[in-house]
Amino acid sequence: MASTSDPSLPPDTTPPRRGRPPAGARDAREAAILDAALQELIEYGYEGVTMLGVARRASASKQTLYAWFGDRDGLFAALIARNADASATQVSRALESAADPSEVLRQYARGLLTLLTGPASVALNRAAMTSAPLAARLLHEGRHRIGPLVERYLADLADAGVLDVDDPETAFELLYGLVVQDTQIRVLLGEDPPDAADVAARADRAVARFMQLTAANPGR
Repeated sequence: MASTSDPSLPPDTTPPRRGRPPAGARDAREAAILDAALQELIEYGYEGVTMLGVARRASASKQTLYAWFGDRDGLFAALIARNADASATQVSRALESAADPSEVLRQYARGLLTLLTGPASVALNRAAMTSAPLAARLLHEGRHRIGPLVERYLADLADAGVLDVDDPETAFELLYGLVVQDTQIRVLLGEDPPDAADVAARADRAVARFMQLTAANPGR
């Protein structure tokens, strides 16, 4: 069989095969498209986002967006999933810390408030207010995914005799309510988000109160 490097053969002018990009390149392009979609959502709101606008901002084709995400709601679902992945990673890292439980919960609470009042979460929650499917997706990827992580941690604290709680889910709801209060809804309605110092102060007060209410030894 003749070698393709044989100088007697004409040069190979066959164009490279087209198809799916390599995994790394696909991931980078997908991230860029989702970044563009988020900026469009922040600037124009849910009703103002179009596949064409996202494609232009991301320097991508509409065909790529439809092929990868299906439709506009699929694009938003991917945004919600990415936000949830980042949140789950952050929460898991905080809860896996060997630090004192109060400090672990403070770090979790600070991260929660920062996330819920950040531009990505605010934009996605506003979008969910106008779309029942997106609201269901946000609830699934948020409360139903992140909540059990915290509930397991609180259950472990109860098993270790640190907390006196019969129901980890109820304990989580108490903690969440103390941390978030009305902060998220006020930001959704247009107030400026709390700065880092305010977030830390709110989170620390909430955890201190939670520990007072649930500590197995209130006098500790």
